[in-house]
Amino acid sequence: MVAVDGLLAPDLVVSVQTRPAAPPARRADAPRINRPELVALAVAGQVANPLVRRTAYRTGRDGILRVVPGTGGIALNKRVGDRATGLAADHVEPGVALRNNDRDSSGARDAAHRGLLLYACVGNVARVVNGPVAGARGTVTGKHGGINNVLVDFPTAVLRRLRIGDRVQITALGQGMRFPDFPDVRVMNLSPRLIARWGVRAHGPHLDVPVTHIVPAGLMGSGLGRPDSVTGDVDIQLSDTVLRRRHRLQSLRFGDFVAICPLDARFGPSRRDDMITVGIVVHSDSHVAGHGPGVTPLLIASRARLRPIYSPTANIAAALGLRRRLAPSPTPAAGELRTIWRLRPARRLARTV
Repeated sequence: MVAVDGLLAPDLVVSVQTRPAAPPARRADAPRINRPELVALAVAGQVANPLVRRTAYRTGRDGILRVVPGTGGIALNKRVGDRATGLAADHVEPGVALRNNDRDSSGARDAAHRGLLLYACVGNVARVVNGPVAGARGTVTGKHGGINNVLVDFPTAVLRRLRIGDRVQITALGQGMRFPDFPDVRVMNLSPRLIARWGVRAHGPHLDVPVTHIVPAGLMGSGLGRPDSVTGDVDIQLSDTVLRRRHRLQSLRFGDFVAICPLDARFGPSRRDDMITVGIVVHSDSHVAGHGPGVTPLLIASRARLRPIYSPTANIAAALGLRRRLAPSPTPAAGELRTIWRLRPARRLARTV
């Protein structure tokens, strides 16, 4: 046991994570959802090419030019559960990046792609429909705004045989989801499959939400000012080394669930006192000014309704049993527990495993 704010809390020392191949069972205490009202749509896209814009160089906030991998394509050796920082990369996306390049006789030029981007939700099941791994199943893990890619995780053996241009179809289900018992909690980009296994649970007037990190809203960068949060992400700037260490942000992993405070992403991300946005880390760090690991919003509400609960395995790879092992997530130090995690309504540290 350790003392936090004068109270006793469980010892948070956790061994390197290993997970069973099968996902955890559906939790009986998960919040009720409006399942009968939800509509499932089939949306599709093609495995996207990696893109290079104008120049091979990325100019860092330190003035250094770098040539490193970036967005698009198939990341053969990076998946959810792997470290999202400290890579020789910039905005790299784990797993597979999808775009829909179809043209229709009606609507805007990119209407089909925007349909894929809007309706796909984190946790949706994806299936390869052509090529050497036709029939292989994967999982939607996020949306990368700006470049507007939908990200899908597949087992490594599938990633190695996928081809650029292979078509992937997603059973899109989740937009429009709400919690009848918590009507003031905004839900977006989140599938029923994930909410049933994430570990979110009703606890009196609020929801306990497992996360790995609490991120101050003052660190958010690219993505602020966008008119919506259902088609992209907002970046965590890691340029401040002191805050990076204080909040353990160098340990962020692809697929981690994180709480951003105080941030209101209901109608586009903006700072608002007493609001919390919980999202999922979707792409890697960046040296470009204003950029960093991206977070796709999932849950938004006041601190009276959402309570971040520290869990070292609060990652989509663990929640859905996508991988057996995750990169280590260091335990919060005593100073972080006292000064950062105390922002929750209850000043006691809880832990989920």
